[in-house]
Amino acid sequence: MEKSSYKTTLKKSAFKELESVPRAYIKNIIRTIEELSEEPRPRGCEKLIGKELYRVRIGKYRVIYSIDDENQIIGIIKIGHRKDIYR
Repeated sequence: MEKSSYKTTLKKSAFKELESVPRAYIKNIIRTIEELSEEPRPRGCEKLIGKELYRVRIGKYRVIYSIDDENQIIGIIKIGHRKDIYR
């Protein structure tokens, strides 16, 4: 069975949050987001309790996203530091 890739969308607010991330992390975050299109539930991702959202860690930063398997779309909801992301 051939894996088909998902389309990744970024909310405007998530894009703004990405711009405020220190440069040292941006490349890793972008690479991780690109990898989500091939594997939406990578090793280490966690489903958030009580929500249909997932999170993946990149150092001290987190990417919160939704997965629409039917339409094969990954929606990046939030990007931020671990101390702020769940507020």
